[in-house]
Amino acid sequence: MLIPIKVTQPSYSRPVVTVGLIIANVLVFVYQLSLDASSQQNFMTAYGLQPHYFRIGNIFTAMFIHANWINIAGNVLFLWVFGNTVEDILGHVKFLLFYLFCGVTAALAQTVVHPSSTTPMVGAGGAIAGVMGAYLLKFPRSRVDMVLFALLIFRFELPAWSMLAYWFATQLYGGLGGIREASQSGTAFFAHVGGFVQGIVMVHWMGARERVSRRRDLYW
Repeated sequence: MLIPIKVTQPSYSRPVVTVGLIIANVLVFVYQLSLDASSQQNFMTAYGLQPHYFRIGNIFTAMFIHANWINIAGNVLFLWVFGNTVEDILGHVKFLLFYLFCGVTAALAQTVVHPSSTTPMVGAGGAIAGVMGAYLLKFPRSRVDMVLFALLIFRFELPAWSMLAYWFATQLYGGLGGIREASQSGTAFFAHVGGFVQGIVMVHWMGARERVSRRRDLYW
């Protein structure tokens, strides 16, 4: 298993929105764990996004629901690693709007590709993919500290552009494979693809705060 644990680009402000989003996701997951198996499934069906029974409100509620420990642990980790730096350059309010908008785009992308799916789509992965896309555009030359869990534990650095480009390629490949097989796996690949692309476009449009643009240590 290959996971990122930190980035070299420093952040100069407190990531209050990033932390708040992490707390919100964790609290919802803790609530899910308090339910019995049947109630958990009913909860995900009621508040997750089912493309075949599309409801606008569920786009937002689905962002804060996770299917299992691996799902939430991975999302929280990626949000922390990449989110605090993107929040730093956008500012708190703009970052929150950015995050939610990427999540909406991600949900719509998955819905367009699999409109007949009745599987509840849950998780913050699409919104976090947008954060990763923004990081790729703004800090392609920074480095990501990675850990590889195999028979032994290996730690090394990769350029951000290569790690994020590889991640995007795996999501696109997984999504195209799902289309070829006329089925949908447990991963909403096109939500990740849509969120990632939207993140690149939106962070370019929103720009960085003026005081951030004057820094000399940015890896732009």
